Amino acid sequence: MDQQSGAEGYLEPGGKNVSLVYILYLVSILFGITMLVGIIFAYLNRGKAGGWVDTHYTYQIRTFWIGLLGSVVGVLLVFVVVGVFLLIALLIWMIIRCIKGLQLASRGEPIPDPNTWLF
Repeated sequence: MDQQSGAEGYLEPGGKNVSLVYILYLVSILFGITMLVGIIFAYLNRGKAGGWVDTHYTYQIRTFWIGLLGSVVGVLLVFVVVGVFLLIALLIWMIIRCIKGLQLASRGEPIPDPNTWLF
């Protein structure tokens, strides 16, 4: 019964769910669909936990949308070679944001500026 309550903790708003979303984003590098699951969790749980957790949900939602915008621009620019470099930079940007978020979430700290375009 403890295993079930532990698994449920990852689906409910809070620190475990925030970490799960970051992990889903990172796994999406190999399996893109997991990012969609992560964004759904972030939207469903934003505003429910309050405090430092909500800053992470905002940060995750912005990571998704900025990443999507960058990906579209990168794919369009692939034909002039610049897009390849943009997509590589976007991948590095996403990894850094997810690792930073995971580190702060593990310490129970908020994202200092969840609305930033950078890190």
